[in-house]
Amino acid sequence: MTNTTHDVDHDHDHETDHDHDHDAVPVTDHVHHNSWSANLERAEHADSRDLVVDQALDAIEHTAAGNHVNLVTHGDHGHPAEYLFDELEAAFDGTDLAWEHVEQCGCGGHVVRVQVPAGANHA
Repeated sequence: MTNTTHDVDHDHDHETDHDHDHDAVPVTDHVHHNSWSANLERAEHADSRDLVVDQALDAIEHTAAGNHVNLVTHGDHGHPAEYLFDELEAAFDGTDLAWEHVEQCGCGGHVVRVQVPAGANHA
């Protein structure tokens, strides 16, 4: 299990740092003031690791302080430590965000829980 902690005040400009697949269905369209799960297992996610990363960052940015988001990633990309954790580190560098690999699903996907600490002001 990987558990990394980072502080959530970040100056990451998601719109300019990543190319977006505008044909993909957004992972969410509002800030979640509760814990929730982001489905990153759809067919378009199988085709694009970049889309998984982009939408994982969107999901975190749309999670209110004091809650967590379960990022349910597509199994075609392997373990999230291979491609997602470094992206989280870069996007939320110097922050107090915490994440951990929870489990691999029966379908081959993975669940990564990202805790947004109370007092964070990004969402």
